[in-house]
Amino acid sequence: MKHSTTPQTRRGHRGGPARRIGRTLALVLPVVMVLSGTLAVTRVNWSGSPSSSVLAASDVSAAAPVKAVSHAPQDVLRDRLMSELQDKNPGVVLTHLQQAVNGHPSLARHCSSIARALGQAAVRIYGASRAQSYARPVCDTAFASGVLTAHS
Repeated sequence: MKHSTTPQTRRGHRGGPARRIGRTLALVLPVVMVLSGTLAVTRVNWSGSPSSSVLAASDVSAAAPVKAVSHAPQDVLRDRLMSELQDKNPGVVLTHLQQAVNGHPSLARHCSSIARALGQAAVRIYGASRAQSYARPVCDTAFASGVLTAHS
C-alpha cells in the first residue's frame, strides 16, 4: 500500500480554486475595507455643549499632526478622570466615574478597567494606605484591586 505525503481533505483533493479564492478574500477583504474609509471617525463631546460631535474623514488630513490617539468614549473618560485625579481626591473622581457610567450605560463594561487604572494612579500620587482609604464599591471594587496591584 502506498501512502501519500500530501494532506488530503474529506473528498480526497487538496482544495481547488474556490478554496484559494476564499483564503485570499479572507486576508484581503478586511484590509480593503479599512483602507477604503469605511470606518467612521468620531469624537465624543463630554462637555454637553451642542457642538458637532462628528469629525468627517476628510477633516482628518487637515488636523494637527496625527498621532495614534484613540477617541473611544472609555478612553476619553479614562484620560479625563486621570487628569482630574491630579487635582482632586480619588473619592471625587470615583463619584464622577459612577456618574459617567450611570449617564452612559455603554461604559459599564469598561468601568472596572478604568477604576483599576485610577486605583493604580492613586497609589503613585497618594501612597498605598491613603489611596486605599478612598476605595468604595464602584465597579465591583476595581479601584481597590488597582490599589492592591500597584502596591504589590
